[in-house]
Amino acid sequence: MGKVKLTKGELKRQRDALRQYERYLPTLQLKKQQLQLEILRQLNLLSEKRNAASKKREAIKAWAGLLSERGINIKQWLIPERIIAATKNVAGVDLPVFERIDFVAAEYDLFATPLWVDFAIEALRSLVLLEEDIKTLEKEINILKHELRITAQRVNLFEKVKIPEAIEAIRLIKIYIGDQMANAVGRSKIAKRKIEEAVFEEVLV
Repeated sequence: MGKVKLTKGELKRQRDALRQYERYLPTLQLKKQQLQLEILRQLNLLSEKRNAASKKREAIKAWAGLLSERGINIKQWLIPERIIAATKNVAGVDLPVFERIDFVAAEYDLFATPLWVDFAIEALRSLVLLEEDIKTLEKEINILKHELRITAQRVNLFEKVKIPEAIEAIRLIKIYIGDQMANAVGRSKIAKRKIEEAVFEEVLV
């Protein structure tokens, strides 16, 4: 805490600041709580998506060998042409939200291509979708964690620094002003007594 001016003006300024801190702190605490809950929710969702992606990969491994055996290259049809994302707001923070992927159109000879190719393309595309969803969730969590760190720092600043400093400044100023008033009353009484003594002496003369 810097040097505090021991004046009535400073007392008002410190009281106003304290009221502002005490009004703003609950909002920050609520934001911190909302961010913590959202991070937990997103981490649970991320875990579910990762498990789902792992299961999909294991299922794909069972028939993936067919693709190389037949000399069929379906990678070209798994390329995202466009990734569509939106945004949502959580506790005042804008977050990316994965919506969908538009893939390059799969065009091939239906008569010359085995029937399972349709299934393979669909299965692999669903894995690409899931992996993009996971990447977006990871971005969301990183943004939320960054915002939580900033909010937690502000909460600590208000709780442990600003509010205690304002309370202490108010206490010091009130003590000083109280002492000044007491001294003024004392000086007033002394001056009054001296005047009374002077008047008394004049009367005696």
